[in-house]
Amino acid sequence: MMGGRGMPGGGMGMQPSIILLKEGTDTSQGKAQLISNINACAAVADIVRTTLGPRGMDKLIHCNGKVVISNDGATIMKTLEIVHPAAKSMVDISMAQDSEAGDGTTSVVVLANEFMKEAKQYVEEGVHPQLIIRSYREAGRLAISKLKEWAIDISGKDEKERRELLTKCAATSLNSKLISHQKDFFAPIVVDAVCSLDEDLSLDMIGIKKVPGGALEDSFLVHGVAFKKTFSYAGFEQQPKMFDKPKVCLLNVELELKSEKENAEIRLTDPDQYQSIVDAEWNIIYEKLDKITATGAKVVLSRLAIGDLATQYFADRDIFCAGRVEDADMRRVAKACGAAVQTSIHNLIPDVIGECGAFEERQIGDERYNVFSGCPEAKTTTIVLRGGAEQFIAETERSIHDSVMIVRRAVKNSQIVPGGGAIEMELSKFLRMHARTIYGKAQLIINSYAKALEVVPRQLSDNAGFDSTDILNRLRQKHQQPGDGGRWFGVDVDEEGICDSYEKFVWEPLQVKLSALSAATEACNVILSVDETITNPQSEQPQGGGGMGRGRGRGGRGRGMPRRR
Repeated sequence: MMGGRGMPGGGMGMQPSIILLKEGTDTSQGKAQLISNINACAAVADIVRTTLGPRGMDKLIHCNGKVVISNDGATIMKTLEIVHPAAKSMVDISMAQDSEAGDGTTSVVVLANEFMKEAKQYVEEGVHPQLIIRSYREAGRLAISKLKEWAIDISGKDEKERRELLTKCAATSLNSKLISHQKDFFAPIVVDAVCSLDEDLSLDMIGIKKVPGGALEDSFLVHGVAFKKTFSYAGFEQQPKMFDKPKVCLLNVELELKSEKENAEIRLTDPDQYQSIVDAEWNIIYEKLDKITATGAKVVLSRLAIGDLATQYFADRDIFCAGRVEDADMRRVAKACGAAVQTSIHNLIPDVIGECGAFEERQIGDERYNVFSGCPEAKTTTIVLRGGAEQFIAETERSIHDSVMIVRRAVKNSQIVPGGGAIEMELSKFLRMHARTIYGKAQLIINSYAKALEVVPRQLSDNAGFDSTDILNRLRQKHQQPGDGGRWFGVDVDEEGICDSYEKFVWEPLQVKLSALSAATEACNVILSVDETITNPQSEQPQGGGGMGRGRGRGGRGRGMPRRR
């Protein structure tokens, strides 16, 4: 903080101006600042709004020499590296939605932006932001309680029917992705992958491997583990590449001759002693290898290196080995085969040795993969993705991830709501009806919140190239009908009209909508509650040996510079 200084040329009657903040600090406040923040968030939403829905477009982002093609909201936000302090809140809510629900990352940004857009007119007219925030909170609370009330429970079905319902949820998620035409191929794969997990439904237990080449339909699911052939030494090719019901030994042990540490010194009095030291080293590694072989294991994997001596030793005894296996792959093999990773070879009891139905080293595209399948209690799976361009496979992986998250949510929480903008239209109708029962400014603000919810079906129509005004009018008319006949009507992107989303199996887990609605409302309220932005100037970095700083504040002289006399 700097003290007050008189204005230059100031008269006796003038008050000295007080400088509170460091020179160069930028401060903006009041209504103009609030509107500026809302506009910044709108600019972010405009980037992703066209990616919403089954007919959404993709974005090509060129960054640091890498090219990303995606229509996943969270991926686009992450890659853009937005620096505007208020607009960063949009990035945060899309990331939160991604980790909480896995899908709906674009919807949450579009909704939050629409809430702000509706609030902007009231701010410009002088309505206090706190009044808008209070009304929005109330509208959000009512919408969420109604969502929970209207949710449809799909549990209590038999196994076959439950599987069909999960497949429909997976297909709905894939509908808006780059691989939407292959949704009938990928949806069963995703459901198989999730249903094979244990109660924890750990995402780590679903491996996704990308192999360029081939068609998308060449992708397949392994009920077990598949990973790329690791670095190998001479002798590896002499090892068998296929086993039926092999025992599997997992280690975190180095199986190679190690050179002495630097500056190690051994003093010998007799030249014969040198040979005994060399023999001791060989005896240690041979003892390890003998103990591993004694377990009867036919497949030996290690997180650490397996050297050329050990590779040849195992080849001579018809044992397959792989060193430097990645930690994630190792954990999945342990889960699939019922083995335990050992850090020592001195207690290799039968309980820590696993077993799988079949092992083979298979050529997939240009790569060789080690595939463990038919595991007795496979609580883990691997999806091997094929395709043309690298960017295309990367986007396929992101699409599969979203779909897996959706199915996980549906397994954990079996309540769903119809998609296609149906639930948003019904919530909008409910909030408009509620607004009529209250008086004052809150009535207008809640009505605007209800109007903002219509952005989802409108954007779905716009992205599909339909006349959104016509579609919305038909939806409003359908939802206003007495009774529940038109409750679940949403946008029909196939026939350019409206349809019953529930009957058409356009379903989304309740959790996705709950998370999107609460996150969008909170983000809007946070932006509305900010009325001043203070930007501190970057503190200057000393260059070279420490240049001269600015002024006599921090570091008036560069550190280490001699004082001038």
